[in-house]
Amino acid sequence: MNKFTVKIAGAMLLAGVLFAGPAWAQKKYDAGASDTEIKIGNVSPYTGWAKDYGAVGRAEAAYFRMVNERGGVNGRKINFVSEDLGAASGAEIAERSTELTRKLVERDGVLLMFSSFGTEGNLAARDYLNERKVPQLFVQSSSALFDDAGHFPWTMGLFATFRMEGVVYAKWILQSKPGAKIGVLYGDDDTGREYLAGIHEGLGDKAGGMIVKEVAYRDGDAAIEEHIAELKKSDADMFLNMSVGKFATAAIRAAFDADWHPLQFIPNASLSIAAFLDPAGLRAATGIICNARSKGWLRPGAENDPAVREFLAWMNKYNSDASLRDQNNLSGYERAQVLVEVLRKCGDDLTRANVIKQAASLDLELGMLRPGIRIKTSATDYQPISQLFLIKFDGNDWVSFGSVTGR
Repeated sequence: MNKFTVKIAGAMLLAGVLFAGPAWAQKKYDAGASDTEIKIGNVSPYTGWAKDYGAVGRAEAAYFRMVNERGGVNGRKINFVSEDLGAASGAEIAERSTELTRKLVERDGVLLMFSSFGTEGNLAARDYLNERKVPQLFVQSSSALFDDAGHFPWTMGLFATFRMEGVVYAKWILQSKPGAKIGVLYGDDDTGREYLAGIHEGLGDKAGGMIVKEVAYRDGDAAIEEHIAELKKSDADMFLNMSVGKFATAAIRAAFDADWHPLQFIPNASLSIAAFLDPAGLRAATGIICNARSKGWLRPGAENDPAVREFLAWMNKYNSDASLRDQNNLSGYERAQVLVEVLRKCGDDLTRANVIKQAASLDLELGMLRPGIRIKTSATDYQPISQLFLIKFDGNDWVSFGSVTGR
């Protein structure tokens, strides 16, 4: 079994106060917490078809390493125990994720699960973690299924949902290109169907007339080219390419090679230049629209922003082997920042009940989030980030356009 285990630390959100939590008269601990340590569990794909997303887990490990070097959280070091999802695909993801989650909880004794990968894997582990009252925080999936405090009070997502991405794209098309003929490529899974539902919701009663073709792909599909050929034959001039990861890379390349050049959209999960656009070819990716929540850091002058300078300094010192062109590093950095804030708020009450209580009472700004995007939760609202903005790839970097939108 591949295993990635690190005892690390991370740099702080609010310099000077992050590690100085309030004093409690009595210390309270559940499994995974002590006077010296907070043990965190995670499942990430460091090998296999989704290995590009392993950069998120490595970035989180690097951030915690910084935190630990600076004294930990309220004097406690973070022990980040991250297991490799490996080559699991399809139905295997659910089984493998559940197996590794059980190991982390029952054998390794983690206090909570954090930022585990994928919709299917997190859904598979959700019942188990909620039955055992183990926090399942900031899952690495933007499915709206993880904003369900009433039924699953121990599970929480982080970023704006897949459905919202679909809604925002569709509404932009309605406003800017009302005569568009839309072709949609989506995964034949929970994630893909949520993107599709958002597109239909955003188009409303115009969906039937504007969508000329919908094609679903499966994890095992070897020939995305055939799906692209179907979409091209439909005469669509708008391509909602809601494919994820390597499938997005393949679809971008296939459309370009087929000499089909509609205005193309991809989901946030596929925006990494290093992981997904470079392999497709930057010429093929030029003009694609996506969405983001965070500031850019590659364009000239970006370092004038203190938050960008802090991120780049962290990358240089703690995550120097990673590509600066890979957005997955910022995703891990932001996720780790939010978790450290939750743990700081817990003070000396490191019980699982208090962890979820603090996670459900956030009102927080992160330096790398675009102004207007804020992390807010409540006991009835488990969607920490619910805004985004549109970006377009200019052949070298993403350029933002339009205002922040969402709920």
